[in-house]
Amino acid sequence: MRDNNPIIWADFPDPDVIRVDDTYYMISTTMHFMPGGIILRSYDLIHWEIATYVYDVLDDTSGQRLEEDQNIYGKGMWAASLRYHKGTYYVCFVANDTKKTYLYQADDIMGPWKKQYIEGFYHDCSLLFDDDGKVYIVYGNTQIHLTELKADLTGPMSCGLDRIIIKDEEDVTLGYEGAHIYKINGKYYVFLIHWLAKGSKRRVEACFVSDSLEGDFKGRDILDDDMNYYNAGVAQGGIVDTPEGLWYAMLFQDHGAIGRIPVLVPVKWKDDFPVFGVEGKVPHRLEISNTRPDYRYEALVDSDDFHYVADEQGHINLKKVWQWNHTPNHDLWSVIQKPGALRLHSGKLSPNVVQASNTLTQRMIGPTCEATVTVDGSGLKDGDYAGICALQGCYGLIALTRNAGKYELVMIAKELNPEESIWGEPEGDRKPGREYERISINNTKVTLKVRANFMQNVDEAYFYYQKNEKWYKLGITHKLHFRLDHFVGCRVGLFLFSTEETGGIADFEQFIYQIS
Repeated sequence: MRDNNPIIWADFPDPDVIRVDDTYYMISTTMHFMPGGIILRSYDLIHWEIATYVYDVLDDTSGQRLEEDQNIYGKGMWAASLRYHKGTYYVCFVANDTKKTYLYQADDIMGPWKKQYIEGFYHDCSLLFDDDGKVYIVYGNTQIHLTELKADLTGPMSCGLDRIIIKDEEDVTLGYEGAHIYKINGKYYVFLIHWLAKGSKRRVEACFVSDSLEGDFKGRDILDDDMNYYNAGVAQGGIVDTPEGLWYAMLFQDHGAIGRIPVLVPVKWKDDFPVFGVEGKVPHRLEISNTRPDYRYEALVDSDDFHYVADEQGHINLKKVWQWNHTPNHDLWSVIQKPGALRLHSGKLSPNVVQASNTLTQRMIGPTCEATVTVDGSGLKDGDYAGICALQGCYGLIALTRNAGKYELVMIAKELNPEESIWGEPEGDRKPGREYERISINNTKVTLKVRANFMQNVDEAYFYYQKNEKWYKLGITHKLHFRLDHFVGCRVGLFLFSTEETGGIADFEQFIYQIS
């Protein structure tokens, strides 16, 4: 039988997972993409589908809207805590652009979600609803803090419990963080991630336990395994039990340019302490009972013919697989103006694709995937670029463009500068990409394709155009990289940006997504 672990070969980092009756829910970091706070649903912990998003817009700042040359790449929402307590769902996280802590609550996982703030900033936080009715938040890096919250969860409780419970005092690359706290059988467990030796990139999972929140938390590393994949350790995430009483941890593993992908780890208990994996290793194959064996899951990525009908309120709900890169300008896109097409309008000047408004994205999925789309550029203005891209800091794209009234195809990329840090080039998001090939075409309508290979860290993207029913490669084979400037896995994106004047229009038809 084929391996099924890692369970999803796509970017779903920092997972937290719960079970409510027969249903598992998992939340993952969504950074700068909108809608945000993605929640997945499963009935066996192996197969997942998109259930909902927590919010459409976070705080609607200039950076979140890609205005005034600002952006929130590498920031935004991350490492959320998902909890269910006395009939209410809770999602808590920080955003590193606003430096705020957000709390969303809902009676139904599908929403609506009520937003509030928690006073303070709690890095990689985790909520604990204790049996005595008190609520705590655990958070931090290197020093892990435990803070009691007010009953209304608006901030820390005056004179409440507030202490450092764990310190990472070793000479490590990254101190303890990614906290997840639980109360199980009367004991308190905190799960953490860290990187061991200085200079190491191997993540390790740790656990600490105490009989009380006032007592000493004692623990150790509990998982140090890379599944034979390039020294990329499996760590950080939540734990959950099945209806039969079995336990699993949902963690993640770095997989190059595709991003950080979820891995499921069996958990057993020995002397009230968790034992992760099988003889210290993460199995590549798992078999877990299914609470709804006949259920058919919706795909995590999908094709789209862009035929949509507005709901009773006049709103258009795109397929859940789509997320906008940053907060969209809803006045500048439509799937109604031209039925069967996503129409993008240009409303500002942009130096490159990463500063373009209203880029519509889906995750790329390994081992290989490709997406094709037909672009109608009859409404473009000079200096406009409309096409399909592999979106991340080191992006690549193929686009239809207009130059002096004539139409051309161009392949542009942002290549990695070896002298750059992992945080990217200063002001790199505001510079034009490098043009690798440009050709003239006679049509204003063309079908384009991006193909990506993530096998064994190949991490390459290839760009094609169709002519006379044949595919032709344009430009270079582009190397993709996961870096901390954008801090997300590579995505496929549909875009329009203008470099000379605004007001241009591009139509995207017949988006086809394939995984192989």
